[in-house]
Amino acid sequence: MELSILELFLNASFVVKSVIIILILASVISWMVIFERWLYIRKMSQEYLDFEANFWSDAGLEALLELSQEPNRQPIGAEYVFQVGYLDYKRLVGEEIDSETIMSSVQRNMNASLSKEQNLLEKNLPFLATVASVSPYIGLFGTVWGIMNSFRGLAGASQATLSAVAPGISEALIATAIGLFAAIPALIAYNKFISESDRLISNIESFKEEFSAVLQRDIHSG
Repeated sequence: MELSILELFLNASFVVKSVIIILILASVISWMVIFERWLYIRKMSQEYLDFEANFWSDAGLEALLELSQEPNRQPIGAEYVFQVGYLDYKRLVGEEIDSETIMSSVQRNMNASLSKEQNLLEKNLPFLATVASVSPYIGLFGTVWGIMNSFRGLAGASQATLSAVAPGISEALIATAIGLFAAIPALIAYNKFISESDRLISNIESFKEEFSAVLQRDIHSG
């Protein structure tokens, strides 16, 4: 079966071969993106659970800040939002600034850090969406082109039979099959990752509001 598919590819026209190669490259790159995004989202999910447990423990904000600033440690997700917000809070709370101005600055910086984390979560997902939406049409283009060539070859033939056009049509249909092979995993992965990204961002937003409430109490108690 593999040999016959290879033979069909080798006998296909230049345009059909080009379409198949483009689709195979798109599929390979999309699988690389899928694997990378799966690892990153999984890491951020675990980091969120670990950080949330530490935040609501008795460790204290200073201990959490020291942990986030350890050498070779790159905080992500809620921990990064916390680090940005708490550093800004510590910088301003010692100055002669009213609490409303302090919290406004902290909120602004945490919102910016949250936006950065959202961009990191959704990195390369537009590529998966593009592969999912465009690949079937690229494959269909290759198929139509191949079928056109098959029937054009019958113009000079003395007798038109199914066996005469069957190889050409088979070659052309490979393009559609590979287009679907590239599109379906990309579409499934895109929907899954977007859903998980939205869930994580929602969790981080909830943490941000809870942390803001903690800082508000700290200002007024101080």
